[in-house]
Amino acid sequence: MYIKRAIEEILVSNFRKSKALAVTGARQVGKTTTTKHLYPETQRINMKDGRLLAAAADDPHSFLDGFGTPLFIDEVQNAPFLLNEAKVILDETNTKSNYIFSGSQKWELMKGLSESLAGSVSILEMTTLSMRELKGTDFNMPFSLTEDYLNARSRNLKKYDNIWTYIHNGFYPELYDDDPRDWNSYYRDYIATYLEKDVYDILKVKDSNTFYRFLVSVAARTGSVLNYSNIANDIGTDSETVKSWLGVLEKTGIVYLLQPYFNSHLSRAIKTPKIYMRDTGLAAYLTNWTTTEQLRDGAMNGAFFETFIINEIIKSYINAGKDYTRYVYYYRGKDKKKKNGESEENEIDFIIEENNTLFPIEIKKNSTVKADMASSFPVLDKDIEKKRGTGAIICTGDYKIKLRDNLYALPVEYI
Repeated sequence: MYIKRAIEEILVSNFRKSKALAVTGARQVGKTTTTKHLYPETQRINMKDGRLLAAAADDPHSFLDGFGTPLFIDEVQNAPFLLNEAKVILDETNTKSNYIFSGSQKWELMKGLSESLAGSVSILEMTTLSMRELKGTDFNMPFSLTEDYLNARSRNLKKYDNIWTYIHNGFYPELYDDDPRDWNSYYRDYIATYLEKDVYDILKVKDSNTFYRFLVSVAARTGSVLNYSNIANDIGTDSETVKSWLGVLEKTGIVYLLQPYFNSHLSRAIKTPKIYMRDTGLAAYLTNWTTTEQLRDGAMNGAFFETFIINEIIKSYINAGKDYTRYVYYYRGKDKKKKNGESEENEIDFIIEENNTLFPIEIKKNSTVKADMASSFPVLDKDIEKKRGTGAIICTGDYKIKLRDNLYALPVEYI
């Protein structure tokens, strides 16, 4: 079963208007399946194939010339010399839609593209499935709290029943086939392939057991402020190793680091990012939440719900072709005064910056929420260079409810 991807129209449009297209993203998010669906006649090669890699390394010009265009080149980060040769070819033509490059190691691919094909290639990221895609929702605006967005979204809502089933299952497309893989075997094989083909390629890690324990330690901290030392203590290594390994998880689309919001007016803000797994199903497998019910009722349910919501918001930006890293943050700072004069922390789960306006968001797994759950939002008023916009408490309730003039309780379906 092919599930229509929200990014399809942008992918087709960008390829039509550019000399080349690059599609990045983690393993098994659907890069190859989607491009094959959109361009079934385009010839495809994979640079994981040792024979092709050897032939390309021996004579890159003849190799590309022999295949012609259009050509889909998968795992191109393994053959960076092909990007240099592709630049020569693209510089000599005005023809659009020549190459589609794809790779699961985002940073390596991006580095190669920026060094070799700047100005000639359009770059898009793909993610795991979104709830909009799974529900067949024909709506592709990036999530926002503006009135225009909320009004448009309200006209195209579909109820997200059994939300914890989706959170536990995760969002890799293969898990939603007509005859889906067993959950345990899928994630077991996914991790084995990931360790063998991505981690080893980048780090040459020989002790896969230690790296697996590192994955578990990171998954157990999804939704937490990043602390290298704590992870290092968990697995018996040093903080520099953890930093190096965490870079690999970022490169390969396993984790996302949400950056803190701070400026000179928020002098007591924490400047450390929060870490999120990019897929809740993979996180559940690594942390041994084996059933939907155990996860829903367990000690990490709040962290998993927050991870799910933030991933869905990020997907809405990615699927609209937007660079989400320029718009989203979280806030934590010791700038709230208690009655006895001591300071306590303000925390805002998520902030969207749009048109010089800060839209604060609190995330609660509850179905009923109260306005005082947003008591930290006024801290943003200290930023005199930006204004505070409408805030929201995203929850599992059934209705959009106005709690105050500038605050909504917002069901997850609005993402």
